[in-house]
Amino acid sequence: MRLQCEVEVVSRFLPTCGLQGRGRGTRALLSLGRPPGRTRDAGVYLMVCTARDRVGARYKVQENIERFFTRFVEEGKATVRLREPAVDVCLSKANASHLKTFLSAVRLAHQGTDIGALPLSALVPAKTSEVEKPKTKMIITSRRDYPLTKNFPYSLEHLQTSYCKLARVDTRMLCLKKLRKLDLSHNHIKQLPATIGDLTCLQELNLHDNHLESFSGALCNSTLQKSLQFLDLSQNKIKALPIQFCQLRELVNLKLDDNELIRLPFKIGQLDHLRFLSAARNKLPFLPSDFRKLCLENLDLFGNPFEQPNPLIPNIQLKIPLTLLECAARATLNYRIPYGCHLLPSHLCEDLEVAKTCQCGRACLSSFIQITVTMNLHHVAHTVVLVDNMGGTEAPIICYFCSLDCYSQFLDRYLQSNG
Repeated sequence: MRLQCEVEVVSRFLPTCGLQGRGRGTRALLSLGRPPGRTRDAGVYLMVCTARDRVGARYKVQENIERFFTRFVEEGKATVRLREPAVDVCLSKANASHLKTFLSAVRLAHQGTDIGALPLSALVPAKTSEVEKPKTKMIITSRRDYPLTKNFPYSLEHLQTSYCKLARVDTRMLCLKKLRKLDLSHNHIKQLPATIGDLTCLQELNLHDNHLESFSGALCNSTLQKSLQFLDLSQNKIKALPIQFCQLRELVNLKLDDNELIRLPFKIGQLDHLRFLSAARNKLPFLPSDFRKLCLENLDLFGNPFEQPNPLIPNIQLKIPLTLLECAARATLNYRIPYGCHLLPSHLCEDLEVAKTCQCGRACLSSFIQITVTMNLHHVAHTVVLVDNMGGTEAPIICYFCSLDCYSQFLDRYLQSNG
């Protein structure tokens, strides 16, 4: 019988905890069996193999166990106290079920149970793969070093494959269920598979310097909603992000520099955990109305062709009288009436999700007045990178009005403040 865990062998005669040739918390393979070539009378031994000592240290078991400590066995921890030598074999990070079975076999061997009734193993040196600590990090920075014939270790938590000329995401990466950080920067990736959303632990995704033209809505609706905190899409060819993008509400750091963005996500204010946003050197003419809701530590919008705002030239999309659809949509949102695809056609639900909000706080759907006004970016960010080479920290932002009255009230205030 064999058990993989971490082990610590402590002498009880030393004034402090002394480890006899095996480091504290060392990954080990424990075997219960008889030495090869010995007779049945040779007895049963407990053998501890580690990466430093793959041949292993052997301890006689029969009538040599002073005590078992199993209070924390459900947590994968236990201690076997030996009489000769006077050591404690401390086990941890074991599979609880396997540990119980192993300790039960050790106890029977100690009691002198017939060897034929015990699940014994041959006491042979451990393989390297059995005692090496699972690999959690792998960094590959050239095509030459990229593995073609063998899989990535399933224990990986951090994988970087940069400068490897990858044209697509390797499907072998999508099997790494423990992955927390995936760095695919400096490749030739044009499209992301929706199955990246199956990486339930993924917190950081770096796609800097690729050939991406889009970021799919399917990824935004995946389990990344609950895990993704860092996303780098800089230096790609993305023109717009999907409506669903703002479902990634755990995002803290978002990099969108050096793309072809003509607008930021309409509901960007829903990213209430966002603290670092950079979208420098894009094609943004203005910022969405929802931008006001952000609370950032650092903001970089340098090098965008922002338009000069003019509140006196409105874009009037107001239809009077309002259509029945507009009235119903406004009432649904203003009175917070529950809705969903089980109650309304899906296209109506999608329309309601992208409704505008007037300065008065009420909603409007397709009937509104739109203007752009100037906003000082320090209202939403503690640190602001200059918008241009002239030292500016202001940018145009869209405003919506649900009626002529609302727009007239705004216009009166604007003219008085600029009079």
